Amino acid sequence: MEPDGIILIDKPQGITSHDVVYRLRRLLRTQKIGHTGTLDPDATGLLVVLVGRAAKAAEYVTADAKTYEATMTLGVTTDTQDATGSVISRSDDIPTLCEVTSAVASFEGEYQQIPPMYSALKRDGRKLVDLARRGVEIEREPRTVFISSVSAEQTGSRDYSLRVSCSKGTYIRTLCDDIGKKLGCGACMSSLRRIRSGGYSVDDAIPLDECARLTYEELTGRLIPTETLFCDLPVLKLSGFFLKLCKSGCEIYQKKINTGFETGARVRLYDDEGFFALGQVGEYEDGSAVKSIKVFRL
Repeated sequence: MEPDGIILIDKPQGITSHDVVYRLRRLLRTQKIGHTGTLDPDATGLLVVLVGRAAKAAEYVTADAKTYEATMTLGVTTDTQDATGSVISRSDDIPTLCEVTSAVASFEGEYQQIPPMYSALKRDGRKLVDLARRGVEIEREPRTVFISSVSAEQTGSRDYSLRVSCSKGTYIRTLCDDIGKKLGCGACMSSLRRIRSGGYSVDDAIPLDECARLTYEELTGRLIPTETLFCDLPVLKLSGFFLKLCKSGCEIYQKKINTGFETGARVRLYDDEGFFALGQVGEYEDGSAVKSIKVFRL
């Protein structure tokens, strides 16, 4: 039987997220593997990897909150906004601890962040990073991101340890660059580690190197049920006639099953054996109904 579920990996520094997927394809003996959020090669930490039927869930993952630990170095700016890039400016006018912590705290809540050129975002089918490497810079529209919490602790004369909880799509190196701009001295990110993604913690992850030392049975035994991706969604259990309709791809009208989910809401669909599909509420000819949008178990 093909492995199916989620495996949490602690990615080491120096390899891409795709490299992790490539290794796990061999170890888990399946081509059906993906992940829910890229980490840069120099970043470490939690990579949520989807295996087997779970790989079909990536586009529907609702938990988007992520938490990072990063090091911010003041007085240096680079073209990549992190320590791997070419230095653009240097400053010895380093603000006080009080000034730094105040500036950092001011970024809590919503703020407009301009995505970096050195990113995998695409414009007209081309990755921004590919354009940046050719020396091309194009205008990028700011995006609204949300920083639910951010704190800073001084670890050196120029270095601060940041802990950031934020929405999906937030660039921590851009946050460091923006903090540096606000302080007037410039800043770049010199290290990054993801410690949480949605409901998953790096404390429960397997170091990638350890995966190769586990047997196939031990590794597949570490798979987490796909359902945990959607643990924040309500459960709808179906049986009999309505279950057959649902598994045939038909909509289930809410007035027939006495539910009142809002239009657009997603639900976990259950049968007697447990979770089998993700459903979504829509408006149909005869009213509001639930229909499966992704099946994980036949």
